[in-house]
Amino acid sequence: MVQKAKILLVDDRPENLLALEAILSALDQTLVRASSGEEALKALLTDDFAVILLDVQMPGMDGFETAAHIKRRERTRDIPIIFLTAINHGPHHTFRGYAAGAVDYISKPFDPWVLRAKVSVFVELYMKNCQLREQAALLRLQLDGQSGRSGVTETQEPAGLLAELSARLAAVEEQAEALSKQLDESADAAAVATAAHLERKLTGLRRALDALEPGTGGASALPAPS
Repeated sequence: MVQKAKILLVDDRPENLLALEAILSALDQTLVRASSGEEALKALLTDDFAVILLDVQMPGMDGFETAAHIKRRERTRDIPIIFLTAINHGPHHTFRGYAAGAVDYISKPFDPWVLRAKVSVFVELYMKNCQLREQAALLRLQLDGQSGRSGVTETQEPAGLLAELSARLAAVEEQAEALSKQLDESADAAAVATAAHLERKLTGLRRALDALEPGTGGASALPAPS
């Protein structure tokens, strides 16, 4: 079973959280509520999220301050943040949102279809990154097992393992390429940049696999997990 991605919804008004859940329920992912910035930061201590939808106007710690805390933490700094605001104070206010680390800044009322489409892109990118990390971890685990095992032939088992991992990586590469083409058409700069980062990771893993072919230097070329 494919594990669902978690999406963090942060708003001090229950009716707004309910509306967001109704809009995003069609994505069939795990939606997590937070009614304040403090509650959002607490959730981020234990769970990994694909994207955060963050209300700007909240009592106490507002959206800008919450985003600043998120970006200061190494664990959470790369999580995409989409700001939602009921009041548009002009370009300066919008700039403050992007300066706080948001990938998008959406004024209410917003188009539910547009919001759902934007969130789905970041969920898909998150899932591709998870696949990539799992493939890299599997490769390292299998190589460690092979190196610690005695009486194993030098060609048959490692060759079969590399062929299997190469095929799995090819499937992820194909999906990433299709996603990149889709993003090129949407012209969402933040999503395109994230997809490019994913493609660079895939390229690095492909080079590492190629380097493990017999006579090319062995496992020393394998990149460290990110």
